[in-house]
Amino acid sequence: MDYSRVIDKLISRQLRDWDEAGANYAALAGAVTRSLSLGEATITLQFNPQRRRSSAARLDQRSLARRECFLCRENQPSKQKTVLWGEHYKIQVNPYPIFRRHLTIADLQHEPQRLEGRVDDMLQLASSLQDYVVFYNGPQCGASAPDHAHFQAVGKGGMPLCDEVLHATTHILADGDEGSIGYVDTLGRSLFSIETTTRRAAERYTLRLLDLLPLPQGAVEPMVNVLCWWNHIDRLWHMVVFPRRKHRPACYGEGNGQLLVSPASTEMGGFWAIPCEQDYNDLTSSQVQALYDELCMGRDDLNAVIANYNQRWDDALI
Repeated sequence: MDYSRVIDKLISRQLRDWDEAGANYAALAGAVTRSLSLGEATITLQFNPQRRRSSAARLDQRSLARRECFLCRENQPSKQKTVLWGEHYKIQVNPYPIFRRHLTIADLQHEPQRLEGRVDDMLQLASSLQDYVVFYNGPQCGASAPDHAHFQAVGKGGMPLCDEVLHATTHILADGDEGSIGYVDTLGRSLFSIETTTRRAAERYTLRLLDLLPLPQGAVEPMVNVLCWWNHIDRLWHMVVFPRRKHRPACYGEGNGQLLVSPASTEMGGFWAIPCEQDYNDLTSSQVQALYDELCMGRDDLNAVIANYNQRWDDALI
């Protein structure tokens, strides 16, 4: 089922009936943007003061335990409405948007953020929301609610990388009748690209990759951001996995020489929502590249993953 029409109605009604969401989306309509060039990649910057809530969120265990979870039904505003999806998820309008169409898709239960066991859910969401890119922020990679399992989705066309990756040179690691997985190293940050004709193939490639990525001490999964979308014309699933090595940059914060950014999937996708006007005005291409270099998997670690993939599944076809 294509949920796009149902979601369009949800957005229209929420912007009409929910004052906070309506005001924030109206403000977004006047947001200023500018572009930076990063070799073969384009980076879009957006000045968006509302993103301070997310960028400045305290995500340590003590702070999470002390605050009410804003994705649990009992803690949400009465005007925040829901479209149920499947047996375990609710789709809602994100009241602090980056894009004109910005959704949060949360588990109905308070379960920790983790991709294992939810990859196929993500793929099915992408086919249900055909006009959207669905994305996942790992609990240490930009998720502002790492204690509550959720995805987000934004309208297609907003993140430059989604088009760029389709035309970039991809070094194939494995392929078969149902699709392929490869890596791209020409867009300023390390990423793996998966393109398949079946959900089964996309899920298998993703799980194989997650199994090889390094697991930080004390973590339950590798540090990743993931983009996923369905091309209904070509009937292909696309997944892009960004392996991370760090959550926030050393310069994170406010004040001289600091930058209030907490990069997540949208930033990995080439769209940076900046809450501080001075940061928005001053950020340069070389600084963005330095941030990617600091936060994303380095070349040596990437080479190790590639070598391990080839050794483990050199002749594996789906």
